[in-house]
Amino acid sequence: MKSGKKDASGVFGVGGWLERRAEWWAWGVLGVVLGAAALRIAYRVPDGGMDNAIVVRAAEAWLDGRSPYADRHFLYLPGAVLAAVPQAVFPGVARVLVPVGVVGALASGWFCALRIHGVAWGSRFAVLGLLGLVLGFAPFVHLVELGNWTVASALALPVALLCVCRGRWVVAGAVIGVAVSVKPLLVPVLLLFVFARKWRALGVAVAVPVVVSVLAALVLPDPGAFFTRTLPFLLRGEDRFVRLYEASPAAVLPRVGVPVVVASLLSGVGACAGVWCAWRRWLAGGPAAGRVVEVAAALMLAAFLVSRPSYDHYLLVVLPLLLAGGLGAGASVVRVPWFWVALVPQVPGFVWVGVEALPQRAFKDAFTLCVLAAVVFWWCASAGRRRGPCRGLPGPAPSRRTDQRLRRGQGLPPLGPAVGAPRLVLKLPQALKEQGGTPTTG
Repeated sequence: MKSGKKDASGVFGVGGWLERRAEWWAWGVLGVVLGAAALRIAYRVPDGGMDNAIVVRAAEAWLDGRSPYADRHFLYLPGAVLAAVPQAVFPGVARVLVPVGVVGALASGWFCALRIHGVAWGSRFAVLGLLGLVLGFAPFVHLVELGNWTVASALALPVALLCVCRGRWVVAGAVIGVAVSVKPLLVPVLLLFVFARKWRALGVAVAVPVVVSVLAALVLPDPGAFFTRTLPFLLRGEDRFVRLYEASPAAVLPRVGVPVVVASLLSGVGACAGVWCAWRRWLAGGPAAGRVVEVAAALMLAAFLVSRPSYDHYLLVVLPLLLAGGLGAGASVVRVPWFWVALVPQVPGFVWVGVEALPQRAFKDAFTLCVLAAVVFWWCASAGRRRGPCRGLPGPAPSRRTDQRLRRGQGLPPLGPAVGAPRLVLKLPQALKEQGGTPTTG
């Protein structure tokens, strides 16, 4: 409901209120909540989290001359072994630095996502949005508790997309490559560079993890174990412990009687549909922020549908990016009711009768993943019908003939909104009318 009063940003209602600068006490509340989330884990978990401990044990095994891939739960590339060496050498730092680092990385990813959509870091939306993620989305705390290295991808993807929106594709490729060197979670995003035909940036994104992995493998006692042990484990997904937490349909459907072949086929079809929807969204054009975010989100969700394993905290790679676009003036997927229906099972304290026990916990995560993926896929596939063709993102450089035509004023393309520009609509005749004047030309 409009209050009838316009704020400083020229926007009525709740949106304008959220765009205002947050008060000092709001930042204080956010700091207390984030600090409590980190310090609680630091007090309870001595090694920084169960998943972090797996990587540290791999680094310790390497320091002892053993193969880090002897542990079948170590599912990372060789570069992660060297990255975990400081924790293995100084084990006392993990207790505090890991949970604090995870919280800091997730918060940084959120603020980068805001900048993609042109939202100020100091706004009320920035503070309340991060508070909502901490207090209202259970996987946030799960990720802090586990100390999972997924946090590297949750930070790298917003940073990379922010670079893309600013036309720095090669830098974005380097950021993605560094994240993949630690954990290959962002590999599906490489298709974004293919869609945009940014081959140099794609080459950098591929070369960085390849070089890091090769150099790291040279100092490992058994680097081929990644292909003989880890990769088959990922493809089969036969570990009983891991299966309790897997959220992909390929892992959940067999638990309710669906044949494994049928479940895998359905997951594969869903993943292919997600890639096709992402391609449709790229062709639809539009403002750069919404375009790259929705394409990247669709690609990642498509991978989560078919990947083994697939956990609830993987959603933190895409969810902040989508939520940060909810304040924009244009259409946003977060305004679709089913988007919020998908997140309901992840609200802390929500009880889903019959699936609350540990062996059934994955069903809630599968519901969230599948419904959220369906909503994002539909949104991407229907983007062309909503807004029509528009070129809001810098594309390949025009040819010499096209450049000459543009210089002569022929065939000018429609101009897309500038990335990060304020949403300002000038209504000069109406403003002059209110002041008693008349517009002039000249």
